[in-house]
Amino acid sequence: MQKIRYELDPHNRLILNEGLKKTDLLRFRKVLDGNFKTDEDNNLSYHVKSPLSELEDMHNQIKISGRWSLTDDHELRLTLDKSSRKTFGDQITLQGQILDVDESSLIFAVTTTTKEDTRSTYVLNMTGSWRADKNNRLSFHIKREGGRYDILTLGGMWELNEDHQIVYQYEKADLIRKKKRTHTLLFKGYWDIKDKVRISYLLSQDTGSVFNFKTSAGVFKENYIQYEIGLGLTDRKKEARRTIKLYGKWTLKKDVGLIFEVEYGDGTIKAIIFGADAKLTGKDTVSFRLKNDIENKDIGIELELSRKIFIGDGEAFLRALASKRELAIYAGAAWRW
Repeated sequence: MQKIRYELDPHNRLILNEGLKKTDLLRFRKVLDGNFKTDEDNNLSYHVKSPLSELEDMHNQIKISGRWSLTDDHELRLTLDKSSRKTFGDQITLQGQILDVDESSLIFAVTTTTKEDTRSTYVLNMTGSWRADKNNRLSFHIKREGGRYDILTLGGMWELNEDHQIVYQYEKADLIRKKKRTHTLLFKGYWDIKDKVRISYLLSQDTGSVFNFKTSAGVFKENYIQYEIGLGLTDRKKEARRTIKLYGKWTLKKDVGLIFEVEYGDGTIKAIIFGADAKLTGKDTVSFRLKNDIENKDIGIELELSRKIFIGDGEAFLRALASKRELAIYAGAAWRW
């Protein structure tokens, strides 16, 4: 039985090499028009549109197994396992671009050209969840069978737009015009704070997609919360810095706690909820020692707020504080008063 070896050409097409050794001689190389596809476990296969007549026994679907990663140029790479290396070599790198992202997927656009010089673009929808790595970089954990996952790391700098949303941009050469283009990825989510040295950006609770960024203690003021985050970037030896500054307003709600309300791009308002030990000060303010609202754990932040900003439930809370019964009371789901 004839042994088969494949290569990948610059147009993302499989090339059948009958000579088994890498060669540019056309008589030994045959182009297989087709598309790459992924299944529910993100396994890769190549679907041949019209097999060659002399290879009638070749399957229309060629499966390729390996481990996914992302190149520095933001292209999908599959490092092949032992079984696939017999016919494909060590790696397959798909040229294209990250077209879009959402809470549970990364969509990669692949451009190909047929033997008739017809250009077309199709997408690979990689499924999984988003996380922050130990260097506070954005990473996508690709779902694999057996509970495993592969990691795609976005090695560049991410930003915050005016709507408090995370934006990631990267540059790469356009395959057609050969000029560099800027590609922008928008991560739609909202911020939360549960720990002393961590601020989180939640994309989806159902899929577990959340960026938990390591940081130093935050700065909490009457109209904003600010954190400084260090970023270990792929192309830099020195750590970069990123400032997270969330503008909003504080309020108190009975059976909920101390709330910081942040408005996002579509007008949606999301609340960051805290528990707190509270006491009156001698300068028309209230001092809060913040805790997370789930475990009642101290997060190491003290905040002074003007009594004037509290209305509704907040006014009742202030009256309880002003009474002589207690020097301090707890604001949270188990509000004591």
